[in-house]
Amino acid sequence: MNTIDLDAMEKVPSGQTLAVEPYVDKKRYFWILSVLWPATPLIGLYLVSVTGWSIWYATTLIVWYAAVPLMDAVLGEDFSNPPESVVPDLEKDRYYRVLTYLTVPMHYAALIGCAWWVSAHSMNALEIITLALSLGIVNGLALNTGHELGHKKETFDRWMAKLVLAVVGYGHFFIEHNKGHHRDVATPMDPATSRMGESIYSFSSREIPGAFRRAWMLEEERLARTGKNAWSLNNEILQPMIITVVLYAVLLAFFGPIMLIFLPIQMGYGWWQLTSANYIEHYGLLREKLPDGRYEHQKPYHSWNSNHIMSNLILFHLQRHSDHHAHPTRAYQSLRDFKDLPTLPAGYPGMFFIALFPRLYRAVMDRRVVAWAKGDLSKIQIEPGMGNYYERKFGSVAAE
Repeated sequence: MNTIDLDAMEKVPSGQTLAVEPYVDKKRYFWILSVLWPATPLIGLYLVSVTGWSIWYATTLIVWYAAVPLMDAVLGEDFSNPPESVVPDLEKDRYYRVLTYLTVPMHYAALIGCAWWVSAHSMNALEIITLALSLGIVNGLALNTGHELGHKKETFDRWMAKLVLAVVGYGHFFIEHNKGHHRDVATPMDPATSRMGESIYSFSSREIPGAFRRAWMLEEERLARTGKNAWSLNNEILQPMIITVVLYAVLLAFFGPIMLIFLPIQMGYGWWQLTSANYIEHYGLLREKLPDGRYEHQKPYHSWNSNHIMSNLILFHLQRHSDHHAHPTRAYQSLRDFKDLPTLPAGYPGMFFIALFPRLYRAVMDRRVVAWAKGDLSKIQIEPGMGNYYERKFGSVAAE
């Protein structure tokens, strides 16, 4: 596989400073799409009220699985990077951070607005489920906002991350992703790294419970070091969990028993969005094991990357996942593309849809994984029981 020497790219000779280069972020105002995206279910409700057509309950589903992939195909990819000389000022620009803050109340508005609608209007079962799935998509991607804010050091940002993760009841992501996934990614120890040949359905059965167990263990260990009890308000998993319980209890009290059906469906589909992202982001990739038993430091080529324009604009550049894993604290507006990265053939919405069909997904991705490993199956994470199948298909070391 190709290696990327990031350090070499960033070093400046002693005694010299980086020259400031003229730079304009052409996507600066288009990042607002990430703020507006959570409002998609509310737009659907408006269209239902205007037209009377229940098809609009599926607005988010249509936009996510059809319109965005189509726009990704039409608009293509953006391979441009901000010059390193402007990155310090780019990351100090509060505009970009404020956008992530504004997204938090948008998710609450979508949740409360949809909950009110379900309680106040006569809807059949299919319409309720469709709206719940639509809300689940955008609130599942609240995890993306929590992901961006959770990597920041400021207390305010970290609490905003907890607030937005509470919308979909996945507060442990705050601990699990930062301290667990980033440490173990692309190794067999990571429940959030999928194996080549593993279906998303099989993956979800180990990723979802495995992520919670790892998060709790990490938080329990942290609190034990400071002499605190895991079952206390100092627990950063319990903090957002309490917010979720209070939030959902209030919705149940105001909008009635239908919430016992509506909220779990949107929550479950919200969790599925994170599982889908984890499934495609590191599929089959494996860090090399060093002689001392440790794994090599993670590099950009241990994550699948995507530069598709539209889906990146509504996901705060989440798809530039390779640079994110190499530099977790780097802000979304500064994330870079590099040459020879393992690259997804579509943006996340398109890949999420393909992943629903395991044979199709393997047909699209397996050959890419093998190419990434230069044909050496020993350098790939393979689903147990699938090794012989892949040896017959590709050979243990395929010809280059």
